[in-house]
Amino acid sequence: MMRPTHGRRIALAAGLAAALAMAGPASAQVSFEGETIEWIIPFSPGGGSDTWARFNAPFFTKYLPGNPTVVVVNEPGGGSTKGTNLFAARADPDGLTILGTSGSTQFPYLLGDPRVRYEYQDWEVVMASPTGGVVYVSPDTGVEGPEEIAELKGQELTYASQGATSLDLVPLLAFDFLGLDVKHVFGFKGRGDGRLAFERGETNIDYQTSSAYLKNVQPLVDAGEAVPLFSWGAVDEDGNVIRDPTFPDLPSFPEAYEMATGEAPSGEMYDAYTAFFIAGFPAQKMVFLPEGTPQEIVDAYQEAVEQMKGDPEYQANKEAVLGTYEQVTGRAAQTLFEKGTTIRPELREVVTQMLEEEYNVRVN
Repeated sequence: MMRPTHGRRIALAAGLAAALAMAGPASAQVSFEGETIEWIIPFSPGGGSDTWARFNAPFFTKYLPGNPTVVVVNEPGGGSTKGTNLFAARADPDGLTILGTSGSTQFPYLLGDPRVRYEYQDWEVVMASPTGGVVYVSPDTGVEGPEEIAELKGQELTYASQGATSLDLVPLLAFDFLGLDVKHVFGFKGRGDGRLAFERGETNIDYQTSSAYLKNVQPLVDAGEAVPLFSWGAVDEDGNVIRDPTFPDLPSFPEAYEMATGEAPSGEMYDAYTAFFIAGFPAQKMVFLPEGTPQEIVDAYQEAVEQMKGDPEYQANKEAVLGTYEQVTGRAAQTLFEKGTTIRPELREVVTQMLEEEYNVRVN
């Protein structure tokens, strides 16, 4: 753990590994009885990632072997890179320190931000927690539905953005790839502020995450004050983009692109968009164990996730925190992890060059 008792933790990890090597099946031999597990969240208290971790923590206590105490430790700073760097440098492979990341942690890594001192590929993914989002426009655009997306081309559109390297990089790349003329107004503090700007008529294109869309935008749609175009989509276990199950009647972004252009999306810019889309939505939040963690401990965590998903209390309360999406582990989490933390160097160069040339944003 990230504590002065480093030697004892190393010894514990080594002891666990040795005992498990001689014993039978894994997780049956792992026990965290009497231990405290620190869950590092590289964001301030009260935010979405903090709320997500504090919802899940009691269920890890309940279902991890030995029923350890799980404590959420907030380590904000550097756009989440500070706490993540600390985890990478100090966490021992004994199962007593885990990390929660979000798209805001994945994006600096994918962009080659010099503040990043962590390597996702060194870690073991325990769980992935997806979300989604829906893009919509003002009826003043004259567009009445997804089948008319092509009619947006040539129009002057305005979008309220939190910043070019925030989660709003996904709509920035998507709109650019669609060939839309969108003015991105940077500096908004959150997507909620963006929605309010849309309602005031200051912008005419926007997106909201699924839960916010259902709560705050669907009433606008029902009142004829917003027109939904497409969802970002979801990702199946094989890594294919499919329709978001929360919005089965809306096309996914790849479908919307084909509707607008008559061609299926392809090429470097689409591959770059896809990498950031997966990092920002299907793989938005993930839980990791550090490099070198014995497989038996990884298995114990993954089994705990499966058990918590069947817990009646979890089922009764999850939608308020997680929305309509199910947290995943095992193969599904591994697929999201691999696709959400991998980008070819040439694609990274395409995005960083575009940000610098078109938006005067220098990542490095």
